[in-house]
Amino acid sequence: MSRSQNEEFQQWWNKQRDKNHNNNNNDVLYAGDDEAFLAVEIRTPAVDPDKDRIRTRTIRQLSRLYLLKFRQLASSFAWIASSFVYLIRTANRRIANDNPPSVSSSARLYRIIKGFLFVVVLLLCFELAAYFKGWHFTPPSVASAEVAVEVVYAWWLEIRASYLAPPLQSLTNVCIVLFLIQSVDRLVLVLGCFWIKLRRIKPVASTEYPVKPVGEGVRLEDYPMVLVQIPMCNEKEVYQQSIGAVCMLDWPKERMLIQVLDDSSELDVQVLIKAEVQKWQQRGIRILYRHRLIRTGYKAGNLKAAMNCEYVKDYEFVAIFDADFQPPADFLKKTVPHFKGNDDLALVQTRWAFVNKDENLLTRLQNINLSFHFEVEQQVNGVFINFFGFNGTAGVWRIKALEDCGGWLERTTVEDMDIAVRAHLCGWKFIYLNDVKCLCELPESYEAYKKQQYRWHSGPMQLFRLCFMDILRSKVSVAKKANMIFLFFLLRKLILPFYSFTLFCVILPLTMFFPEANLPSWVVCYIPGIMSILNIIPAPRSFPFIVPYLLFENTMSVTKFGAMISGLFKFGSSYEWVVTKKLGRSSEADLVAYAETDSLAESGTIQRSSSDSGLTELSKLGSAKKAVKTRRNRLYRTEIALAFILLAASVRSLLSAQGIHFYFLLFQGITFVIVGLDLIGEQVS
Repeated sequence: MSRSQNEEFQQWWNKQRDKNHNNNNNDVLYAGDDEAFLAVEIRTPAVDPDKDRIRTRTIRQLSRLYLLKFRQLASSFAWIASSFVYLIRTANRRIANDNPPSVSSSARLYRIIKGFLFVVVLLLCFELAAYFKGWHFTPPSVASAEVAVEVVYAWWLEIRASYLAPPLQSLTNVCIVLFLIQSVDRLVLVLGCFWIKLRRIKPVASTEYPVKPVGEGVRLEDYPMVLVQIPMCNEKEVYQQSIGAVCMLDWPKERMLIQVLDDSSELDVQVLIKAEVQKWQQRGIRILYRHRLIRTGYKAGNLKAAMNCEYVKDYEFVAIFDADFQPPADFLKKTVPHFKGNDDLALVQTRWAFVNKDENLLTRLQNINLSFHFEVEQQVNGVFINFFGFNGTAGVWRIKALEDCGGWLERTTVEDMDIAVRAHLCGWKFIYLNDVKCLCELPESYEAYKKQQYRWHSGPMQLFRLCFMDILRSKVSVAKKANMIFLFFLLRKLILPFYSFTLFCVILPLTMFFPEANLPSWVVCYIPGIMSILNIIPAPRSFPFIVPYLLFENTMSVTKFGAMISGLFKFGSSYEWVVTKKLGRSSEADLVAYAETDSLAESGTIQRSSSDSGLTELSKLGSAKKAVKTRRNRLYRTEIALAFILLAASVRSLLSAQGIHFYFLLFQGITFVIVGLDLIGEQVS
C-alpha cells in the first residue's frame, strides 16, 4: 500500500467516524506492520444509569432472599434436631416402662436379643465390606493376603464353615423335625374336625327342658340346684353386663343362687358392684355379694373361698362366668341336661363368641386363633378323648368332681387347666358343646393381649413341672398318660412356642450369615402357608388376613417363648397375674335381652322395684361403647430389636440372591416394627 493511498483511507475513516459521533462508544483496534494496518471496530452498548440501579437493587433483593432461605433452613434443622432429641427421650422413657423390674425373664431375653443384634450388625458390616471388595466371590488365602482385614475375613470363613455352621445345621434339622411333627398334629386335628362335621357327631343329652320360659306349674325337682359364680376384680367396665345376663338365665329362681365374687381393690368399684347386686335382689333374684378382705391366690383363691361357704353343699352343679361374659338365657337348659345319666361327667364346656371380633386388626387375628381352638382342638378332643383344658369360664362343673380332685389350688396362674388335669387323672370325663355360645370380649390393645398370652403360656409350664409325677403315678391308661404328656403339654404348650421363635427369629437370620447352614424354602414359605390356611378354615371370613396372621403369629412367638421359659424355670414373673383389660363392648343381643327383662318384669316373672325399670337399663345400654381414656402408644424394645435383626438379615440375603428368604425376612421385620411401635390393636391418638 503506497503512502498516498494510506492517507486517502485515513481521511475516509475520519469521515465515517464523524457520522457516528452520536454513538460515542466505538473502539478501534489497530494492528499492522510498518506498511499496513488493519482497523477493527468493536461496538459496546451504551451504559444506562437506570438499568444499573435496577441491577444493583436486584442483587440486594436476591441477597436478602437467600439470607431468608438460609434462616428457614437453619430453623428447620434446629426443629429436626429438637424433635429427634424429644423422640429419643420419649423412646427411652417408654422403653424403660415397658418391662417392670419384676418381669425378670423379659429382661433376660431382651439382653440376649440385644447381644444377638450387635453380632448381626457386626457381621452385616463385615459381609458388606467383603462383598464390595470382591472377597465375597474370591476369598483370599491367608498366605497371599497382605491386608489385615483380608486375613481376618479368611479366618472367619474357615471358622464359619468348620465350627459354626455344623451345629447350626443340626439345630435347624431338629427344629424342622419338631415343625413337621406339630404340623402333622394340626393336620390330624383338622381331619378329625372334618370327620365330626361329616358324620354330624355331637353330644346328645338324655333329657331336654322345654324351650318356653320357666313359669308357674313347673316341677322344681326336675331342675337340679345350680350355683352360679361371677369372679371379678376391678372390672367396672363389664360388671353390669355380666351380672344382668346371669340374672336373666331361664332357670327356676328357687333352684339357682348367684355369687358375685368381687376381689376389687378399688373402693368405688366395690360400691358400684354392690349396688348392682342390691338392684337385682330387689327384683327377686337370689344373688349374693362376696368380697374378700385378704385377696390371696388370685382367681383360684377367690373361687376356693366361695366354695367353702356352708350353703354350697346344697348345690349339685356350679356354673362359672368371668366378668365380661354374657351367657344366653337358655344356657343352663342346654348344658345341665348332659349330666343326667352320665355320673362320670365332670365338666360341660361351651364355646366363646366375641362381640368385638371386627373391632380392629388385632381382634380379627385373635378371632382366627380362638376359632380354631374351639372349633377344632376343643371339639376333637372332647369327642375322641373326653378331655381338654377347661377354659376357665362359660362352663358347668359337677361340684362332686371338684371336691374329688382337690378343689381349686393357688399354685399356678392357670387354675382352670390345673383342675381339669387333676379331674381327668381322677377318671372324670368332659363334654364340649360347640353349638352353645357365650358372648365375651377380646382384648383390643396389644399391651393387654401380650399380658394375657404371657400368663396363658407360662402357667402350663408351671403346671407341667408340678403334675408330671402325678401323671405318671395316676391310674389312667398309658394312652391317656402319653396323650397328656406328649400332646397336651410337650407338643402344644412347649414345642410350639420353642420352634416358632427359634426357627423363624433366630435360625433363619443366622443362616443368612452362615450360608453353609441351609434352611429350605418349603420350611420358610410353603408349610407355614398351608398351616395358616388350616388355621383359618374355622373363620372363613378372615381369609383376607391370612398373611398378616402368619406374620403376627411369628411375632407373638417371642412373648410365648419368654413365657414358656419363665414358667419352666420358675422365674418370678411367671407367678404374676394381670387382669386382662376389657372395654365393656355391648352387642345387639344385650339390648334385646334387656328388652326381654322389661317384658318379664311387666308379666310378674321378675319383680320390679318401684325405683327401677327395665327401660332405664335399656337406655343405659343404648350407648354401647363407653368412654375410654386416651392412652399413649408404648415401645416394645424386644420386638424392635428383633425387627432390626430380621431387616439386617434381609439385607444380607440380597448378597446371596435368596428371593423367598429375603421377602419373608423383610415383611417379618416390618411386622416386628409395627408391633414394636404399638401400631396394632386399639386405635389411640
